[in-house]
Amino acid sequence: MSQKKSRSRELLRFFAGPTLLFLTTSLCLSSLAAQPAATPIPLLKAGQTVDWWFVFKFNAESFPDCGGAAQRSCPFGGAVQPYKSFSQQFAYASSADHTLQHGSGCIGDTTIDPVGATFSQVYKGNFFYVLWNDQFYGDPMSTEAAPAAHSKGLLAWNKDGSGLVLQVSTPSWPASGSSKKPRKTDGNTLGCVKDNDVLVSQHFFSLKLNKDDVVTVLKALANASVVTDPVKPQIVKNGGPADIQALAKGLGNISMSTTATKDALSSGVVLISKPSHLNVPPWQMVSAMLGGVPLRVASWWGRPEIPTTTANTNVTCWDQSLPKPGAVQIAITGTWQGKPIGLEGEPEPNGNHAKIGVSTGGTHSYTIFGDMNQQGSLSGPNCSSSQNGRGGLFFVIDDAPLHGSVQGLIQGDSAPQ
Repeated sequence: MSQKKSRSRELLRFFAGPTLLFLTTSLCLSSLAAQPAATPIPLLKAGQTVDWWFVFKFNAESFPDCGGAAQRSCPFGGAVQPYKSFSQQFAYASSADHTLQHGSGCIGDTTIDPVGATFSQVYKGNFFYVLWNDQFYGDPMSTEAAPAAHSKGLLAWNKDGSGLVLQVSTPSWPASGSSKKPRKTDGNTLGCVKDNDVLVSQHFFSLKLNKDDVVTVLKALANASVVTDPVKPQIVKNGGPADIQALAKGLGNISMSTTATKDALSSGVVLISKPSHLNVPPWQMVSAMLGGVPLRVASWWGRPEIPTTTANTNVTCWDQSLPKPGAVQIAITGTWQGKPIGLEGEPEPNGNHAKIGVSTGGTHSYTIFGDMNQQGSLSGPNCSSSQNGRGGLFFVIDDAPLHGSVQGLIQGDSAPQ
């Protein structure tokens, strides 16, 4: 080979090397850019994603302690509390299996149960979030009464705006959205919070959201006047799309709205938002918003009690913007695995603080997960009494297997008319 040809090949290799490196790097970067951003999503356990799940935590009298030989732990902060009695046993359903089944272990304490696994990805991750709760008990905010919403939960999203909502009925949990901003004076794990919020029954509901859904949920939260504070990084980490940031920044104020909203999310789940200044009984409002469908409801039923109503009950604490409500039956007992479950609102081992309902007629199989107690007034003079004068959210799923399963759970005795 001549020296001239050899030199030409050396020059080609010299210039081709950087070119090949540039092309390879560009392709790798393009591939990375095409990868979807990590997204918070409902989990049945670590690594097992679903579109939605529902958890019913039993009360201490019906199913005490944890399932099997499981012991409580505090992976999200706090110390195991010496409660006199508690229950972290649970039943759950999801988009993977729409009928309730009994879970195992201690709900909220692991990454192999729906609550613990779903919360862990947010708490130990790097997502944006908003937490709201009218019963933070001073860390990081004081407890707030009317007209603030009687609402509790977590909304988390990624840089593109996709994420999840986690509705809870538990006072004082969750109260921190990140391990980098831990709770200062209390625990942040179920069973590890000074307030015994695992004594009575509670419920949890999580739903996958796209970016438009996150916007819709934020608007519903503002309409309901949820308790949060955008300047407290323990409960709000803002970011992502500009419209989401603006809506999250505006939370924590009392809305003057008197209009209930009803929106269909991308999943088909319907979201209803009751504003505090719409002074009507909450579950009668839900019935009206769903076309007057009759309901059976299990919530915190305590003074001032709203009784069971029929379609002919004269509800004078009402608003002309709403259609007529159907019957609303108040469940005071239910059944699981042959055991009776108390569903009245009382701070006792047989009490219930979950807020769930099912339709009992019509052409739809509605299951409803709500924020609000059935307390207040059907007639004046004080139409803003108790929950009538507060806001909250309701998630409605039209799903026959889930409906039948939840209907069986809360089937039993009813409060009188």
